[in-house]
Amino acid sequence: MTDTLRILGIEGTAWAASAAVFDAERDEIVIESDAYQPESGGIHPREAAEHMHEAVPRVVERALEHARETHDGPADEPPVDAVAFSRGPGLGPCLRIVGTAARALSQAIDVPLVGVNHMVAHLEIGRHTADFDAPVCLNASGANAHLLAYRNGRYRVLGETMDTGVGNAIDKFTRHVGWSHPGGPKVEAAAKDGEYVDLPYVVKGMDFSFSGIMSAAKDAYDDDVPVADICYSLQENIFGMLTEVSERALSLTGSDELVLGGGVGQNDRLREMLGEMCAQRGAEFHAPEPRFLRDNAGMIAVLGAKMYAAGDTLALADSRVDPDFRPDQVPVTWRADEPELAAGRGKATEGDRQVRGAEALVDLEPAAGRVTKRRRAKTYRHPALDERLRTERTTLEARLTSLARREGVPTPVLSDVDPHEARLELEYVGDRDLQSGLSPARVRAVGRHLARLHRAGVVHGDPTTRNVRVDGERTYLIDFGLGYHTDHVEDYAMDLHVFDQSLVGTADDPAPLREAVREGYRAVGAERVLERLRDIEGRGRYQS
Repeated sequence: MTDTLRILGIEGTAWAASAAVFDAERDEIVIESDAYQPESGGIHPREAAEHMHEAVPRVVERALEHARETHDGPADEPPVDAVAFSRGPGLGPCLRIVGTAARALSQAIDVPLVGVNHMVAHLEIGRHTADFDAPVCLNASGANAHLLAYRNGRYRVLGETMDTGVGNAIDKFTRHVGWSHPGGPKVEAAAKDGEYVDLPYVVKGMDFSFSGIMSAAKDAYDDDVPVADICYSLQENIFGMLTEVSERALSLTGSDELVLGGGVGQNDRLREMLGEMCAQRGAEFHAPEPRFLRDNAGMIAVLGAKMYAAGDTLALADSRVDPDFRPDQVPVTWRADEPELAAGRGKATEGDRQVRGAEALVDLEPAAGRVTKRRRAKTYRHPALDERLRTERTTLEARLTSLARREGVPTPVLSDVDPHEARLELEYVGDRDLQSGLSPARVRAVGRHLARLHRAGVVHGDPTTRNVRVDGERTYLIDFGLGYHTDHVEDYAMDLHVFDQSLVGTADDPAPLREAVREGYRAVGAERVLERLRDIEGRGRYQS
């Protein structure tokens, strides 16, 4: 990127009409915003579009005026080098207004057009302000919640919400209570006077769900549980889930950098949890300043500058907006610095004696053929929630590890379990993790293992390349702590989806491996599960 580069960005995916000028030489970002504030309930698409229609010209003109006033070049030169705009994801009527404004401006001042993915911009503004190399990004916004990491020229989705965005989930509860939009700040304020009550906590690998906790919170309110207690517990559970999956993503990728994006990232408790988790595992955490967390054109301009410098511009005919624009559809043309998976970070190899995973410390004794696993207390979680999860997961891991063996799935032999100490002793199996020994034959075997589990009415819960051990061509499933009994096809397909996404996030060439796991599953399991997997992949859960 040239130091003299200046980009005008326009944002308008949902509620914030915003325009900004990014001056690369000064590393200066000037933002003009005019936010839509509904009188009640959540965002109404028609009202939001009406607001964009009125507000976008105003904020663009103010940003353009700043660009003209600070322009050092000849008067007949355009005051910016390009116009960048948010192509999606977002509300279609709002995006179309922004797209029209961007096209008109680029033609009027005769500069190229750059189409930016809104969610990738959340990641890149964090990477830019933190000066990180290869971070994992947690995007926590109204309509979205997912984890991204760079691999093979794209930002891969490691985990995502299985139902709704985190902000929208919180807003559903606050609408039930009768509070106005946005609900997040009101929940944060009420939580300061609350005490902990039990609510559902749903994590499946690096995916997560909010529908159960929202229903339970509404029921608790209707049963006269103090609203402050519900708000406190909502934060503890929802943000605990987001922090847990973030740690799991760090462990899987070997990254020691985490950035936060999205408007929900303004919540003090979420930032506190993420910071504490990163400190506990020796990782760096960065949350951009609030003006870059909520929807804003500054992040559009910054990513637009990177794309423009890489020659990634749009012809007018190709500049249609896309309300369902997924971040993993974006070729990352502005990066060529493929990160290495960190050797030894959370991986078990023959020379290691202790491994720090996402959830436990594992002591390895290969000579004795023994592994001792201790689930560590997570200080970022509420003590009552943490104790419940550690006890439940230790008990489940012991039970399901043994059950899987009876179903013909290779697993370690369990020799001892202490649920109260959250400790397990198991047989030492394999000489490395599948992550460092990927091959179609081994992945195909994992597909068969998962099919046998599902045939027995069990899901693994976290079948990633880190939770498969390899001994020659023999593969073992380990770490059943997130597993459970079920007869739902959706749950079996989600189990496959978790493994599939771990391949995408860690393999240099995931395509033949993804096909191999399906071949293995098809040989033993039900075709209807693979059909449901295709359905899951086509949903784009974090689309607006």
